[in-house]
Amino acid sequence: MSFDPDLAEIRFGCGLSPVLAPAKSTKAILAALSGPDDMAARFPIESFETFQGRMLERARQSAIRRKDRGSPASRAATKAIRRLNQTARIDAAGWFGQTLMRRTWTEDGFRERLAHFWGDHFTARGKTGVLRRATSPYIEDAIRPHLTGRFEELLIAAVKHPLFLHYLDQQNSVGPNSAVATRRKKNTGLNENLAREVLELHTLGVDGPYTQQDVRQLAELFTGLTFQIRAGFKFNKHFAEPGAETVLGKEYGGDPARLRDVHAALRDLARHPATARHLCWKLAVHFVSDTPTEALVVAMTRRYDDSRGDLMQVYETLLNHPDAWVPAGNIKQPIDFVSSACRALAVAPELIAGFDERALQLNIIQPMGLMGQIWERPEGPDGWPEEDRQWVTPQGIAARLQWAVAVPQVLRPDLPDPRDFVRTALGTRSSAATAFAAKAAESRADGIGLILASPAFQRQ
Repeated sequence: MSFDPDLAEIRFGCGLSPVLAPAKSTKAILAALSGPDDMAARFPIESFETFQGRMLERARQSAIRRKDRGSPASRAATKAIRRLNQTARIDAAGWFGQTLMRRTWTEDGFRERLAHFWGDHFTARGKTGVLRRATSPYIEDAIRPHLTGRFEELLIAAVKHPLFLHYLDQQNSVGPNSAVATRRKKNTGLNENLAREVLELHTLGVDGPYTQQDVRQLAELFTGLTFQIRAGFKFNKHFAEPGAETVLGKEYGGDPARLRDVHAALRDLARHPATARHLCWKLAVHFVSDTPTEALVVAMTRRYDDSRGDLMQVYETLLNHPDAWVPAGNIKQPIDFVSSACRALAVAPELIAGFDERALQLNIIQPMGLMGQIWERPEGPDGWPEEDRQWVTPQGIAARLQWAVAVPQVLRPDLPDPRDFVRTALGTRSSAATAFAAKAAESRADGIGLILASPAFQRQ
């Protein structure tokens, strides 16, 4: 199989559009990815650095509330905290709208898909307070700027991010023989969550060549990785375990503990052959098939190893391999289904910008939840499932069908003629049966719904 512009937009981009032409080659796709991030500029999302201001204010109000419980000042602080949480919730819905519009209007769809893939690979979400709304700012700062560099830089950026440390309970992990543990004698302990997930999920893979001893040693090396609400990431040498740690047979660190030793370990993990295989397999599964060919995975893995984890070279191998262009692809995840529908409908940015939180929830976010994907809330650190069977469920399919018929007329009041839309949405995947069904529909809404619900549109 070889390059097909329609399939390229559907499989590696955000879907076909009536106003944006498909890329003409894999070279054009990679050139766009190497260029400026136009959609981040056009549809901005708050940075985590800015988001920290919300955290600071909440901490300030919490201190007031604790100081004299029951006082007028304490009650006012409680109300202020509620307002902060409410504002963060409303703004997070708005960031979803911006994400949707990036996918709808981009000419660099591969970038948007990769931001979702790597954001899911490094799943992180807040557990309390305003931090529960911090995932989009985290992706904006830690993930999106590192999509085209070496994997080790992406790995370091994610592992050191405050939200990532918070999610995996790292900020209070203390070395057993650290200065803090020696002084406190209690309320201290080593947490292995971050080390285990870095080895199992983010680098070597669940079947990777590591042992429980490697997990323990890496957890000790990671002590000192923490954050402060005001300053952000901080390496706290008083939390760090003194002495050297041995991970996968290599010694790191010493006394005193230093952040550069953590970086060295992460770079070595990123360059490990097992990491290369694990990441390339995940990329092939996400973009091509639940069961990618061995030839595709091997080619990508070899390029990863040869380039020391240069992601652009891995993407180039993926896009140019004939096995990446097999006709039958994966079932779209709900975010991909909804956003590709918005793209096919050319949903106006002004309409989405005019939606309040309730409108976004009712028309898109809640239906996506019924499809099986609660926005930015995967069940665990392993992120969203990739297997088709996870998305092809009776409830999930019913929710897709209902959304396809009911919501497009809200997003695009002047619905296009289904006889034209079938080609717009499906391109070369359009079949005579689908075209006939759309033409015979009793209304435009029904016709559009039939096209969006068709098996051809549901697959990438």
